Amino acid sequence: MNRLYLLSVSMLLFGWIQTAKAQFPSRLPNFPQGGNRGGGATGGQGGSAGGAILDDSTKLVYGPTTTRYFLESDVLNNRKKLFPIDTTLEGVQRTNYLSRYDYLYTDLGNLGTALRPLYYETPAIGSQTGLNVYGLYGYQTQNVRYFDTRSPYTNMYLVLGGRGQNILNFDFSRNINPRFNLGFNLQRMTSDDQYSGTSTTTSTSTQRLIENWNFVAHGNYRSKSNKYTLLAHYNNLNHRSKDQGGVVEPATFTTDVIELAPVLSSANSHEKRNDLHVYQQFVLDTAFQVYHTLDFRAQSYRYTDTNMGEGLQTDTTTPALQRPFYPSVYFDSTEIRQTTLFRALDNQLGLKGQFAFQQSAFNYRAWLRNRLYRQTTLFNVERLRPDSSYVNSRFETYLGGWLGYYFPDSLTRVTAEAEYLLGRDFRFQGRLESRFLTAGYESIFASPTLIQNRFISNVYQWDHIGRQSTEFDLRGTQHIYGQLNLRLGKLTISPGIDYYLLTNYIYFDTAGVPRQLSSAFSILRTGLGLQLRLGKFRALGQGYSTLVSNDDVLRIPTLMANAQLEYNFLLFKKLYVLAGLQFHYKSAYFADRYMPLTQQYHLQNDTKLGDYLLAEPFVNFRINRVRLFVKLAHANQELLGQIYYSAPYFRTISRSVSFGVHWLLFD
Repeated sequence: MNRLYLLSVSMLLFGWIQTAKAQFPSRLPNFPQGGNRGGGATGGQGGSAGGAILDDSTKLVYGPTTTRYFLESDVLNNRKKLFPIDTTLEGVQRTNYLSRYDYLYTDLGNLGTALRPLYYETPAIGSQTGLNVYGLYGYQTQNVRYFDTRSPYTNMYLVLGGRGQNILNFDFSRNINPRFNLGFNLQRMTSDDQYSGTSTTTSTSTQRLIENWNFVAHGNYRSKSNKYTLLAHYNNLNHRSKDQGGVVEPATFTTDVIELAPVLSSANSHEKRNDLHVYQQFVLDTAFQVYHTLDFRAQSYRYTDTNMGEGLQTDTTTPALQRPFYPSVYFDSTEIRQTTLFRALDNQLGLKGQFAFQQSAFNYRAWLRNRLYRQTTLFNVERLRPDSSYVNSRFETYLGGWLGYYFPDSLTRVTAEAEYLLGRDFRFQGRLESRFLTAGYESIFASPTLIQNRFISNVYQWDHIGRQSTEFDLRGTQHIYGQLNLRLGKLTISPGIDYYLLTNYIYFDTAGVPRQLSSAFSILRTGLGLQLRLGKFRALGQGYSTLVSNDDVLRIPTLMANAQLEYNFLLFKKLYVLAGLQFHYKSAYFADRYMPLTQQYHLQNDTKLGDYLLAEPFVNFRINRVRLFVKLAHANQELLGQIYYSAPYFRTISRSVSFGVHWLLFD
């Protein structure tokens, strides 16, 4: 009852805040590089577990160390480990999705807008939709946490941000019995439209730009003998976006962004995802185990523009309108209706096991995977005629294997994995991990995405399936990487290098049409990570330098860097404080432009972005099990006439004050 009451109060508070036009950003981040999924100590004295609950005899009973979680990947690889709840202060202020992923992604300047990776990412094998710009705003299957709680566990996260950016997270989990746990995760995210073409003195209402709901129900069970394990979750993502195509900048500088008119005023997109995932295993013997994974995935993406004429206009005096946003019209010049429906069933059956040799261990895994998918695409032909459609479907069979050797020091391991899609795709990955060195190699030959192969609409039409003269070949990626981890007293240095050789690379040209490059080209990225601790002071940073041998088809900033300075101290013997300043920098480059109809970023040669330093001061607090933060986001945006753009013709949101609260309950 207490938790239902807290959930009701939180949802009512969220609704009131929206009405009052206060704001808030996202659940506590899982940082891909700077994060700590297992807890650890924050700087100085703030690193204790946040205080466990005491019984009448002052004996520790419930707290962050009595509520633990594990990941499916560790169970699959026979390396299951229970992680305590993170209560550290470091990173609490990273509510923005770009910041939490160390700016390895970029968006359209506002919370919930289309994301794209800043650097090249190795593709997955098999037939993929290619519709991924909203995927990271949902819970990821590989990151779903399965809990073992000695008491009911509640995680509430609320951020009151500026400029209409709002997110509420509510997580709950409890053990039904010592071997059976159920829980759920709920996320609500919204952001307001910043550009309406109307002065703030005459505007009376604010339109919603983004609306996002994400819900996950999860559970895990193990038998008394621990021979049988079941993990399952259902994941629903519902994401709506008002698509603007960019903004028309005035002839003279203005800080009143509401006066900026969008290129499109009647375009909207809506993506839904429903995923059901089940993993189960039965241990016949430590060296011989049977496992099974079942995934059902449903994804839909709908795009409409009821005033298509706006996207056909040109104005040579305005950069965003120098050419029409929609490059062509095939059927109806008044509106666009486009719907993509994707369904996939993935069934994997495998064997795995572990052999122990004194203090070392050898693991293996072999599997057979069958995948059946069907994609239906509907597009409008004429206003009064039913939409036309086409279908892609296929049955795929995969064979794969994985080997892992764990050295006696428990910190060094070597793994190798290979998977083959019969008659087509292939991937191989090898990796060495130790205390001082991480290195690896991967070779991938992957099919084009479904949208790269075929797309028919009122604006674009291409079909590369079964046509020998235009059929796309497998995309090839050869990737070698390495990183050192060196500790020199209080200084930690992590130099690294990545080298890619790409063949048959597919890109979207300046018109938004896919092209395949017949020649090979390479990417060389060097990086350096630094961390210095001096008492209560900490400085850390990460920088990359990238060279692309063919920047006509792939644009990456030559330099990118993140830095953070922080100092922690204790107030009033109870309040732990972490104050700091974080920075982000990218050198100038021709960033890709976004086309919402296809959900793809494509090349453009009209405007350069970057060469600008973004600064954000913050203060994080903790008292008992409650963490709070205050941050001035994008503090130097629009100062001295400087404007930072996240994407071509999309300003990064103006500076604003954010306040957040993160509250953990263990009873």
